[in-house]
Amino acid sequence: MESIRFAESLSMFVDVAQAKSFSAVARRKGLVASSVARQIDALEQDLNVPLFTRSTRALVLTEAGSLLFERAVKILHDMTDARSEVVSLDGSVQGLLRVSCVPAFGRRHVAPHLGSLFERHPALNVELELTERVVDPVLERFDIVIRIGDQPDSSLICQRIGSQRYVMGASPAYLQRHGRPRTFEDLSGHRLIDRQHSTSARGWRELDGFDWRRPPQFALESNDCDARRMCAAQGLGIALMPNWAIGEDLAAGRIVELDLEGTPRQEPSGIFLVRAAPRASVKVRAFTEHLLESIGRSASWVSDAATAGK
Repeated sequence: MESIRFAESLSMFVDVAQAKSFSAVARRKGLVASSVARQIDALEQDLNVPLFTRSTRALVLTEAGSLLFERAVKILHDMTDARSEVVSLDGSVQGLLRVSCVPAFGRRHVAPHLGSLFERHPALNVELELTERVVDPVLERFDIVIRIGDQPDSSLICQRIGSQRYVMGASPAYLQRHGRPRTFEDLSGHRLIDRQHSTSARGWRELDGFDWRRPPQFALESNDCDARRMCAAQGLGIALMPNWAIGEDLAAGRIVELDLEGTPRQEPSGIFLVRAAPRASVKVRAFTEHLLESIGRSASWVSDAATAGK
C-alpha cells in the first residue's frame, strides 16, 4: 500500500477504533458505512492480519488492532504536528484546530469569541466538541482540551488560564418568597438546585456540614450547568454554581450571592488548557492568546476576570 494511502487508512482505522462503529464514523465524515468498512478491509489485507473482531453488535480490536491503535495514535499526532510546524514557518495560522471543552464553559466563554478569532486568522478552522466526559488529547487527537478543576500530575502539558470559585445564589423573587438564609444550616429548610448524579465537588452533596438525617429538599437536579443557572434565576431554588457560569446573572441582579455563616470553606480551583505536545504549535498559541484576551475582557466573569490572564 502506498504511504499516502496507508496514512489515510490509518486515520480511518483510529476513528473506527475510537467510535467502535463504521456507521458512526461514516455519518461524521459524510460517507456510507460500506465505504468505511471497505477501507478497513483494505488495510487488513495489506497488513495480512485482522484488526477487528466483528459482530452484529460491536467492533472489538484484536491484539494486532490494539497494538496498531497505540502506535497509530502517536504517528498521526506527530504527523499533524509536523505538518502544522512546516506550514506555519512563515508565521501564518492555518489548518484544523481540534478543541474539547465542557458544554457550559464552551458555550459561554469559547464559542462567543470564535468570530473574532476567525477575523484575525481566516485560514484557521476549529472543530469544537462540547462534552462532559474526560477527553484524552493523545488518544482522541485533540490539540487542546479545556479542563476545569485541579489536574493530576501527568505527561500532559497544562496551562492555567483562570480560576473558579463556587457561588451560592438565588433569585430576589425566591428570597422574597421563602426568606433569606443566614447560616449554612438554614439551607436544610430551603429548596436547592443540584447537579444530577453528582460525583464531584460540583454539587451540594459533596459539601460537609449537612445533617443528612434531615436532608434538604432538592427542587431540581440536572446534569446541565446552564439549566441549573436558568432555573435559579427563575426562582426555583438556591444553586451552587461556578462563578464563570453565574457571573453575568450576578452582575445583572438576576441572582443574588449568599454569604452564609458556617459555610464549609472551598478553595478556588483552576481552569486549564491541556495539550499533549510539549511545544505549542502556532495555531495552539494563537487560540490560547485569543482566549486569554477574550476571557480577560469578559464582563460575565465579574471580579474574577482579572485572574484569567495569570
